[in-house]
Amino acid sequence: MFQVKGRAVIFDLDGTLLDTLQDIGEAMNTSLREHGFPEHPLDAYRYFVGEGVETLVRRALPEGQRGEALVAKLLEIMREEYGRRWHDHSLPFPGVPEMLDRLESRGLPKAVFSNKPHVFTVEMVEEMLGDWSFIAVRGILPGTPRKPDPAVALEISREIKIPPQDILFVGDSDLDMLAARAAGMFGIGVLWGFRDAAELLGAGARALMAHPRELLNFLI
Repeated sequence: MFQVKGRAVIFDLDGTLLDTLQDIGEAMNTSLREHGFPEHPLDAYRYFVGEGVETLVRRALPEGQRGEALVAKLLEIMREEYGRRWHDHSLPFPGVPEMLDRLESRGLPKAVFSNKPHVFTVEMVEEMLGDWSFIAVRGILPGTPRKPDPAVALEISREIKIPPQDILFVGDSDLDMLAARAAGMFGIGVLWGFRDAAELLGAGARALMAHPRELLNFLI
């Protein structure tokens, strides 16, 4: 049993609370296909996502086709396409609703911090996680530093008036673990998401979880 003084939790969204890979991959593949570029297997998007939609577009385009004008054009198309289909297949991962129920029953403060655009982050939390209360929901707006920058995580810490060392930071990628470490929070990597244990541990994860219910082990 971990004796961690977890008094609040900051969650990543994609790959942590929600399985969004199919909708992201299909939206990007549609955008590529419409411009004559090769598509990618959905599994490849596990490694394309995580650093924001502009980085996703750059990674999906062929090398040598990543000029600024083309990236900007595909970025706009991708946002429109994803806006039409983000709710087609995306759902909470198995066990996540039950985990959130348990946290809610304890009155534990919960927040979401994603590198996804803010508008999509808020819409998805409201539609797919609306049965639970989140004290803060943060995506990326112009000027917002992305993970692994700890600025937003520390802002949430100040907002909920709980010191960073008492906050669990839960995510599925190296960016989440690096942000947790930089913020002085307890980083927990999830193994049901888009990346693997080696990446999470290499980025400084202090613990790993194979199932959402295991989060309760980190609370006093």
